[in-house]
Amino acid sequence: MTARKSTGGTAAEVRTSDVIAFRLNAHHLTNRQPVADLHRVAGACGIQNSPPGSALLALHSRVEEVTQDRVDHLVGEEKSLLQTWCMRGAPFYFPTVDAPVFTTGVLPATEAARLHLISGIDQALNKLGMGLDEAVEITAEEIGAVLSERQLAINELGEELAERIAGRLSPAQRKTWQAKGPYGANQPLGEAVVHFCIRMLTLRGIVCIAPRSENKAPFVLFDEWLGRPLPQVDPDSARAGLLRRYLHCYGPSTRKDFATWVGVHAGDVDPWWTTLEDELIPVEFDGHRAWILADDLEALQSPSETRGVQLLPPRDPYTQMRDRETIVDKKHHRHVWKSVGEPGAVLADGTIVGIWRPRKSGRQLALTVQTFRSLSTELRKQLREEADHVAELRGASGVQVTFDDETR
Repeated sequence: MTARKSTGGTAAEVRTSDVIAFRLNAHHLTNRQPVADLHRVAGACGIQNSPPGSALLALHSRVEEVTQDRVDHLVGEEKSLLQTWCMRGAPFYFPTVDAPVFTTGVLPATEAARLHLISGIDQALNKLGMGLDEAVEITAEEIGAVLSERQLAINELGEELAERIAGRLSPAQRKTWQAKGPYGANQPLGEAVVHFCIRMLTLRGIVCIAPRSENKAPFVLFDEWLGRPLPQVDPDSARAGLLRRYLHCYGPSTRKDFATWVGVHAGDVDPWWTTLEDELIPVEFDGHRAWILADDLEALQSPSETRGVQLLPPRDPYTQMRDRETIVDKKHHRHVWKSVGEPGAVLADGTIVGIWRPRKSGRQLALTVQTFRSLSTELRKQLREEADHVAELRGASGVQVTFDDETR
């Protein structure tokens, strides 16, 4: 297919239902994939792992025979699956071979855009009279001495790094650095700055996250963990790779929605978007104009049908689409994405039909389901079967499912 410039042209018209079906298929929610394809599934757009454990449930919704032991082996022993902070400053799993896409490809091109990605550090930097890149560079220079041949959780790492960096500052800066900051109870301002800077170091391929230990996710030096440094790639190539994956999973989409998904401002996205302009074509649906990879147009116009029930975890990749309120769930948007406690979403035959919340009850898992419409007997049966799998993945001996009054 010959691509057209994304700056204009006649837009192909598609139905909103086609867009939803296309995305479900791209997110591997139409049919579970063989476990041998786990890396391909995780690499589609990354699998967010916050709250902790959500990545395991997201993978289970897409891949057969997923277990915590299997994921732990891939991350901790085989090291073919990597976890680190990337989009929106959140922790994600992705294949190690795709690390440049999810690190260099996420790293904004300008200091202003990098500040947008780790929003909140501005106040501290202003007090210190320091720029973001300066703070990140100092942290990069000191982290090897602190973390070499060690695994440290973020608080321990931040405390030790902040102490080393304090010795490099002027007396006035040091006083501000060691004073109590606005970010956490009794947390010195300098420690908070280090926490922000470590997010940048993950995108520079200096540190990554080792498997959880004693309920903590420790940081390690990337090259020590893998036995080799992050491959050096052209930043434009890495950004193009990230945008292709985004558009394949969330297309048709816009610059604004892509910016929100990455975690930057809409005005920051030119370094990504311009790399693919010749590969994009305009699409219109439900009164919206958006852009899709030209090679995906045929699949968009003839999407596969999704059947069955999945219990998607909070912040599942599929529910992280940024136009979700307008095209996925207008009426019940606040229940799925704005409820206190971050519920999971019930996906039935390709439609989000409710929310679910788990809680431990002794050795059992108690799962409460609120539906937005009546579910057939067959769908309820499938939902209970999925609940059994969720309980097993969470190490519970069984599960009790309660259906709340339907949320109209």
